[in-house]
Amino acid sequence: MIPPRVVIRVKDVMKTDFGTIDGIATIGDALKKMKSLKTAVLIVNKRHEDDEYGMINSGDIARHVLAKDRAPDRVNVYEIMSKPVISVRPDMDIRYCSRLFADYNLVRAPVIENNKVIGIVSPNSLVLDGMCKTCE
Repeated sequence: MIPPRVVIRVKDVMKTDFGTIDGIATIGDALKKMKSLKTAVLIVNKRHEDDEYGMINSGDIARHVLAKDRAPDRVNVYEIMSKPVISVRPDMDIRYCSRLFADYNLVRAPVIENNKVIGIVSPNSLVLDGMCKTCE
């Protein structure tokens, strides 16, 4: 008899410790926050209820600030962030989340529930945390 397949959900593998920043902050502020939180990605807060979440990562900073020799304290987060970002639901099966990451070449995705970010998920967490749950 085949045992029932275990469904692992995004909420089972997402990180709940993530950093946020306002779009008006400077890249210098973002770099300080990234360093203090030991992360390479920050969620950019909504400005108002009808706005969308954004995201900024160290690759964006390298490409749009460092490579162009721009001063980090003279560039705002909103100038180089990605917005809107593709987000996922906490109850999504990690197999579908993994397909979404592959189809759109995503590095991270915020996990949104009731219009609020409750976590962040990456391909590493899907594979290392998600697939390892089936190995236990």
